Amino acid sequence: MRLKHDWVSLEEINERLQLAVVCSEDQNYLRHDGFDWGAIKKAMKQNKKGKRIRGGSTITQQTAKNVFLWPGRSYIRKGFEAYFTFLIELFWSKERIMEVYLNSIEMGDGIYGAEAAAQHWFKKSAIKLNKDQAAAIAAVLPNPRKYVANPAGPYIQNRKAWIKKQMDFWGNDLDYDKIEEEN
Repeated sequence: MRLKHDWVSLEEINERLQLAVVCSEDQNYLRHDGFDWGAIKKAMKQNKKGKRIRGGSTITQQTAKNVFLWPGRSYIRKGFEAYFTFLIELFWSKERIMEVYLNSIEMGDGIYGAEAAAQHWFKKSAIKLNKDQAAAIAAVLPNPRKYVANPAGPYIQNRKAWIKKQMDFWGNDLDYDKIEEEN
């Protein structure tokens, strides 16, 4: 297995990719304090039906898991995840959470972080990603070892189109300053 990881500052990651992952993974990111109770409730309800397992984790929870914990599912790990999520939201800004998230998340088989993903999938730096490329990378996040951002298969093409529509609803970027003023 190959392993590729290049850490870059948030300023070196195109705002389109930041927006794409919020639209794809956690649309309440700027409004919650680490836990999206509505998404958690919805995931629990769907998971009781016994179909495909749905996650309700926020970007902050995923960051806590990726940075401080081990992979796998257990109540013990979820308990630690909740503890670290609380601390991350208490001590880090939303920009810092996004920077750590985008540098620690797997975005392809053995490809970690936005810069490594941009280089791997599109042969360019993360700051130079266009909207379509950003959406393609975000589209693989549910299962980055299974899905391919480029060339995108039918499932990723559909997810990418949905993510781009969501990005259009949001506008051009994430307004971190506005959320800081509200809190």
